[in-house]
Amino acid sequence: MNITLKFAIIGTGSISEIHAAAIHALPNANLTAICSSSPQRAKLAEEKFGVAAYTNYNLMMDEEKPDVVCICTKSGDHLEPTLAAAARGIHVLSEKPLEINLERAEKMINACKAAKVKLGCVFQNRFSNHFKIVKKAVDEGKLGKLLMGNAYIKWFRESNYYQNSNWRGTLQGDGGAALINQGIHTIDLLLNLFGEVKTVFGEVRTMTHAIEGEDVGAAMLSFENGAMGTIQGSTAFYPGYPEKLEIFGEKGSIMLEGGKISTWNVQGCPNPLAENSEPTKSGAADPMNISNELHIAQFQDFISAIQNNKEPLVNGEEGTKALKLILAIYESSKSKKLVSINQ
Repeated sequence: MNITLKFAIIGTGSISEIHAAAIHALPNANLTAICSSSPQRAKLAEEKFGVAAYTNYNLMMDEEKPDVVCICTKSGDHLEPTLAAAARGIHVLSEKPLEINLERAEKMINACKAAKVKLGCVFQNRFSNHFKIVKKAVDEGKLGKLLMGNAYIKWFRESNYYQNSNWRGTLQGDGGAALINQGIHTIDLLLNLFGEVKTVFGEVRTMTHAIEGEDVGAAMLSFENGAMGTIQGSTAFYPGYPEKLEIFGEKGSIMLEGGKISTWNVQGCPNPLAENSEPTKSGAADPMNISNELHIAQFQDFISAIQNNKEPLVNGEEGTKALKLILAIYESSKSKKLVSINQ
């Protein structure tokens, strides 16, 4: 079944533009409405996107009857519109993190399951061709036993990035800062390659920005498969460097930098992208320095899941994995103790 699905967007922050562009790029998706809590922003969005604008998402869903809502509100406001959508039989594609704590995230998952609607979480980097090549190599055992995985998100944000927002860097709106907002994408990829974490010891600090959440964080991981790992995340490291993912196995190593394979040393397995010279894009210093290519791929996967009644690649459960680890890092930092996960 290949029908055009009606989409509506809740939230008019900068990421909503990426969502709108992805919807417009797909022949089987149609953006029909957008909602903002601010009448002024709603009017601006109406002019920009050329669709009906609302200030009440319940009214929007009742009048427009979309098939899918994209939730682009602040991170701590994802639950309520999800419950409203699920109650109306509307599928939900939520920005990351799924929510700011596991209890709220699980309520989203349970509501969508009960209503038999799809729930997806935006982790578009899983759809990168470079990452898929790495994932295939790891899954096929090309690197042998995994030894260590490292995620580095050494980014930078000017002070006005936080000052011009009423929620970024706040515990209620953001759930934290550098790890749960910026670092979560690379942490998600790390977990997708290495599997579940057994224990974590972490520390987070607020060192340069006037925010509640952390702008510097680090953690040591012990994976269930016996591998070790580290995470370093920041929004304080001027001028900001492309995120990096390192994978070390007994038969070789691979590194991704800015989403592209930068190092490939795998025994008996030549680099499949040796001639690749695609430019690297990263949100290291500019949160909008990203293309919508990978969002388009994730939206298409979500549409396919609806049309073929299957789970999207990044469903609600997948969306909580990185969140669970980040919350454990916060817990470890607060208690100054090693934290066991899933126990």
